[in-house]
Order: sequence, then structure tokens, then C-alpha cells
Amino acid sequence: MSASVSGMFQEELVTDDVDLKAEVERLKAENAQLKTQRGRSVSLKVSEKGGVSVYGLGRFPVTLYKEQWTKLLAMSEEIRAFIKENDAALKTKPE
Repeated sequence: MSASVSGMFQEELVTDDVDLKAEVERLKAENAQLKTQRGRSVSLKVSEKGGVSVYGLGRFPVTLYKEQWTKLLAMSEEIRAFIKENDAALKTKPE
């Protein structure tokens, strides 16, 4: 390889190394931010397929279509009563 080609290759490696380090730092910062968001409030989003997704309840979102949410919300008193009746058998998720 000629000196100029070798120099260009080394420059490219240095640039790639700098870019890689910058990306690692960006990902570390994003990861730290996501860790601090755990335990925060619950949020709602429209999923890619048009469902309603609830974030913040667990590791994964709970996603249902609007008809399913409507049916579930209509039986909210029944769910509350069920939870109350079965309180001794139900577990609470540790925070």
C-alpha cells in the first residue's frame, strides 16, 4: 500500500474509533435515563397495529384493541371485587 492509502485507512480507523466511542457514550447515557424512568408513571401510546399500549406496569407494555379495553373497563367493579375476594391468594409485585 502506498503511504497515502495507508494514511487514509488509518484516518478512517481513527474516525470509526471516535464514532464508536461517541456511540457507546450516547448509549450509556440513554441506558442511564431509561433506568431512572423505571418506576415512574404509567403512560399510554397507540401501538403500530392500532392498539392501546399501557407502559410502566411491568417489563413489557400491556396492549389491547379499543374494544378489548372497553370490555375490560366495563367490568372494573367486577375486577376490584375479585381482587378483594382473593386478596389472600394474590401476590403483590415487589418494587
